[in-house]
Amino acid sequence: MNRLLHRLADARVKAESAGLWRRRQCHSPALMDFSANDYLGLARDERMAAALAEGARRYGVGSGASPLVSGYSEAHASLETALCEATGHEAALLFCSGFAANLALCHALFDRTDTLVADKLIHASMIDGILGSGASLKRYPHCDLSGAARLIAKFPGTALLTESIFSMDGDLAPLAELSNLCESHNSLFIVDDAHGFGVIGEQGMGASRLDGVNISLQLVTFGKALGCQGAALLGSQALIESLVASARHYIYSTALSPAQAYAARFSLSLVQQGEQNAKLAANIRHFLNSAKEVGLALLPSQSPIQLLPVPDVQACLMAADALKNRGFLVGAIRPPTVPAPRLRITLSAAQSMHSIEALVNALADIENGFDVAFEEGSVKGSDTP
Repeated sequence: MNRLLHRLADARVKAESAGLWRRRQCHSPALMDFSANDYLGLARDERMAAALAEGARRYGVGSGASPLVSGYSEAHASLETALCEATGHEAALLFCSGFAANLALCHALFDRTDTLVADKLIHASMIDGILGSGASLKRYPHCDLSGAARLIAKFPGTALLTESIFSMDGDLAPLAELSNLCESHNSLFIVDDAHGFGVIGEQGMGASRLDGVNISLQLVTFGKALGCQGAALLGSQALIESLVASARHYIYSTALSPAQAYAARFSLSLVQQGEQNAKLAANIRHFLNSAKEVGLALLPSQSPIQLLPVPDVQACLMAADALKNRGFLVGAIRPPTVPAPRLRITLSAAQSMHSIEALVNALADIENGFDVAFEEGSVKGSDTP
């Protein structure tokens, strides 16, 4: 066998034996979805479907080219303007995904002369981007303000990177304090707001709309709270123009579909109305109150992302399958994505109070004794990263 293929086969055997091999699955639409990042329930909203169809009628399905050739349209420009008005930034740059946007900003802004400070739990896309740029990375303990202060004092003048709401822990970074540290040490403050945009801040418009937070470069995504697809980097005119001129992921990729840009612009207006965000806030409160009543040992979080630690990888897989047998789709998150396995429950404005209560009762059964939850279950594996 070819040595590369042999290495892949060997890695698969090891991952499968440890319960860490990733697989895709098509899930039944009958399952109550507590795994998606569709926090405001807009991904299947009929108004969004109509907006996407209208965008396709107006601008076509695909953009046809790179934004620097002929792929940049009125739909893209309109969305960028709306994002700037919503977040307070001067300029915006659209991408097809948040992962591509984070890679682009790191590769374009940093080089081997830079030493960057970052939260230990920043997203894989930021880590990959920094490694690819050649910059040195110094990470402080998760959400540890004193650790961040020590590092940024030692390595001033470049950048500090963090998420707003952390995707696998659900907690919120001390953004105002980190913002002050960056200002004091002449460092850029870069925030991956993928899981905060649409959820936190004034009108749900993300981390830049929180009191005392001044962000140099902000990543927002459209595939989570906005319910569609794509991402944007937001910052000063000078920073964004530099990215347009040098970000290879932007220059050499076909532009985001104009229909998706039109749908994202429409979604932005829905979010700003506040109705969906109010429903989400009510569902988060109801989940936390119900969990407290049954004594669930959740990790601390006030966000739509709620985590229930489990003893080991096999228990995590078994719990997810047991929940599926009871009609719930919940993420089984395992290493290396997280250091310790956990069930990741994501709450949405589209969920009913009754379904939340039913899920909490099922989780309580699992926590109180796996025998109850697994009577009709079996270990099947999981498609969750």
